[in-house]
Amino acid sequence: MRPHGKNAATMSLTENFSQADVHPSSDVVIVDAKQYSGWFDLRELWRYRELVWIFAERDIKVRYRQTAVGIAWTVLQPLAQMVAFNGLFQMLNSRPVDGDVPYQVTSFCGLILYQLFSGILSTSTACLVDNRQMVTKVYFPRVVLPLSSCLRPLLDFCIGLVVLVLLMLWFQVPPTAAVLLAPIFVVFTVLSGLAFGLWLSALNAHYRDFGYVVPFMLQLGMVVCPVLYESSKVPPPWYWLYHLNPMAAALDGFRWTVLGAGVPHWDGVLISFISLALLLVSGGWYFRRVERFLADNI
Repeated sequence: MRPHGKNAATMSLTENFSQADVHPSSDVVIVDAKQYSGWFDLRELWRYRELVWIFAERDIKVRYRQTAVGIAWTVLQPLAQMVAFNGLFQMLNSRPVDGDVPYQVTSFCGLILYQLFSGILSTSTACLVDNRQMVTKVYFPRVVLPLSSCLRPLLDFCIGLVVLVLLMLWFQVPPTAAVLLAPIFVVFTVLSGLAFGLWLSALNAHYRDFGYVVPFMLQLGMVVCPVLYESSKVPPPWYWLYHLNPMAAALDGFRWTVLGAGVPHWDGVLISFISLALLLVSGGWYFRRVERFLADNI
């Protein structure tokens, strides 16, 4: 006997689906949380590359929409911090950097690079929660959101670079021949922000407390990272532990390539590189684990 009613309709639909000729080139995509590969599908990410630019363009428009000063806010913060800390160290009759480069230029150089790191970290931490309506309704590789979070801070960094060049001209600080190596440390900074961002975005999707912890961490990072001083001021017994922070090598290296100040210790750079690699791999692994159940738990 053939079943009737709802059971018959269900059986018919199942038979039709099982007999459907679905080819790999078709538009049918089956998303299954059990199909966990452990790492990102690079070919899929390449297919969704335009989505990265779309999200980044949206973030840029939202940031500067209905602002009277516009992109000038990007440089007002590091300039104000530079003036404040320069006045503080003058009052204390102290100089936290070595060399002949004026402290205003040295501090601003570190501030714009740290602003790049903090911008990526803060934006990527909130990217999943801020886009939860889209995450729960539309499929796309979720790592697209942290990746797009890197582009808007990069634009802010490029604007800050223009101000840095003007400061170097004002204080008559010539660039060094090693300036061609500066993009290496910029990429190092972007990867550092992305590595921490993968961890924190996945954690923030489950525990909203991290949305409050990150601003405090970034304020503390102004002291922990060599933003306003050089890592040569760190006591030697703590040197290897200090360079477990990837931004230590990034800040020292960027200042050295641009200003020729504070030649980095290459063993510290190696420690920071290994630490960054471990953070990036482990962050990607944890993000992939959370991604499987993200639409149900966010």
